[in-house]
Amino acid sequence: MTGTMHPGPVRDEHHSVGELVGQATEQLSRLVRQEVALAKEELTAKGRRAGRGGGLLGAAGAFAYAGLLASAGTAVAALSLVLSVWAAALIVTGVLFVIASALAATGRAQLRQAVPPTPEEALGSVRADVEEIRERAHR
Repeated sequence: MTGTMHPGPVRDEHHSVGELVGQATEQLSRLVRQEVALAKEELTAKGRRAGRGGGLLGAAGAFAYAGLLASAGTAVAALSLVLSVWAAALIVTGVLFVIASALAATGRAQLRQAVPPTPEEALGSVRADVEEIRERAHR
């Protein structure tokens, strides 16, 4: 005996079609789970940032509203020096409504242009995966 005997049969590296399909299914399933996990993580991070930003904007809006009320009162008091109090209050109220209308129109236009939040990174990764699978399938 030469010492080159193997305890078991030598396995050929060729796999059956069933094994290859099973491996492909398993890999595709794992890939989909990983992409979904990436999308969840990305959307969670974006949601946290949006929540913090929204809270800070809300606080800023509350202080700005208080300042606006104070400045409106100041404007009425100043105008009441040359007009009657009711006329001064009416003018200030009209100006405030004109400003509110302009802001509402601008905000509405901005919202129409807003794109729905999408996990861009995950979508790009999925596109790259699909391209890779297509390339390998053509080989």
